[in-house]
Amino acid sequence: MSFSSPAVANGVVYVGSEDGNVYALKASTGALLWSYAIVNQGVYSSPVVANGVVYVGSHFGSPNVFALNASTGALLWSYDPHQNVYSSPALASGVIYFGSINQNVYALDASTGDELWSYTTGGPVESSPAVVNGVVYVGSQDHNLYALNAKTGAKLWSYATKDYLLNSSPALANGLVYFGGGGGAVYALNAGTGARLWRYYTGSPVESSPAVANGVVYVGSLNQKVYALNARTGANLWSYGTGGQVYSSPAVANGMVYVGSQDGKVYAFGLK
Repeated sequence: MSFSSPAVANGVVYVGSEDGNVYALKASTGALLWSYAIVNQGVYSSPVVANGVVYVGSHFGSPNVFALNASTGALLWSYDPHQNVYSSPALASGVIYFGSINQNVYALDASTGDELWSYTTGGPVESSPAVVNGVVYVGSQDHNLYALNAKTGAKLWSYATKDYLLNSSPALANGLVYFGGGGGAVYALNAGTGARLWRYYTGSPVESSPAVANGVVYVGSLNQKVYALNARTGANLWSYGTGGQVYSSPAVANGMVYVGSQDGKVYAFGLK
């Protein structure tokens, strides 16, 4: 089993595993190109690949963040936040951003692993950051979504959801930031100010991270449904009941939306 979502670059699939390894597989055949042993427990963070480097976090051990040569798997650098990293790294302008359950959001130099800044929230940060227009958007289990200056880590604004957890990672489109909460709501905020535009209740926790395409927000809920919501108003365009809880985050490609369910199936929907 793998909680890590794969990254694909230059014909290679990179993924973390429950056995504590990061694997590089040939995309066309699945042949093993290399593996790197990080910990003796699973890698839940999903890799990001850029400029010939694989960046990934680990949820156990020390250190917890690694940069690996994408061709060979050789360790380039590692960083130790002294706590588990479930958050998947985000890369922007030569900087890696991620959260830790030690309640901090970090910015590291992508080339060296040197810490540039950290920001302390009031709870564990399992949400993966999104970085757009010089701003880092990330959720914390202190019930807040934060907007931080990407260069300095200074807080620009925060929005209190009152949800009991916030693991859904934000998605940005057309000046809005979308995310889900443990109280069952999907939110749309003004990305510049944090003002709420709308909130839609699914009735069950939303661990899924939204995807936005063609003016529609696609997201899953633990009530076993996939939702399509109007991106400007939050109106429910349609919902589809699967046979299991939907932790999976939808992926949009080639005019289709793909999402997995705990019923063991992957569903495909046409964009609407």
